Formats: sequence, C-alpha cells, structure tokens
Amino acid sequence: LGCPLHSLCAAAMENFKLETAPRDKRVPTQNQAKACYMYYNSYHQCKYDFSEEEPQCAKLKQWATSMCPEAWIERWDGQRENGNYAGPVPGETKGAH
Repeated sequence: LGCPLHSLCAAAMENFKLETAPRDKRVPTQNQAKACYMYYNSYHQCKYDFSEEEPQCAKLKQWATSMCPEAWIERWDGQRENGNYAGPVPGETKGAH
C-alpha cells in the first residue's frame, strides 16, 4: 500500500496473539456470566493479595475483560469506588456490607 503505517501494523500483528479465558467445566459455554463475575472478583482478590503487576493477576484481568461486557465492568468498578459493590470485596470483613 505504500503507507509506512501499514507495514508497522502488519509487523505488530505478526506477534499479536488474541487470547481469552480457558474453558471452565464449572460454567456452561452458553452463558459465561458466572465465569465473567468469577474472574472479575478473582482479579480484584489477586490484586489485593499481591499487586496489579503480578502475572497471574494480569491474566485474570485479561480474562475478565475479555469475557465481561464493558458496561458491567464499568458499573462494578463504579460500585467498588462508591462502596456499594454487592460482590466480595478484598480486605472487607464478613457482614460489613
């Protein structure tokens, strides 16, 4: 195409590997909402226990963002910030919410 960006993009795409979360036998393949919720919460627990830079935490984040609709993640993140997230919150004692 003669466009220098085209060759840059093509080179970048050669090393690009698109991945999603592995199949989980506990969750049927028709509806991945349960797996989405599980990976989202697992990511936040991992981040609390270790750090966001921990490779396993990064993997959980990738899985959650690939399985969950963006609107859900935005809503849950907002609820976490406001202190009214209904799911498990790392570091919170039982019965605190």
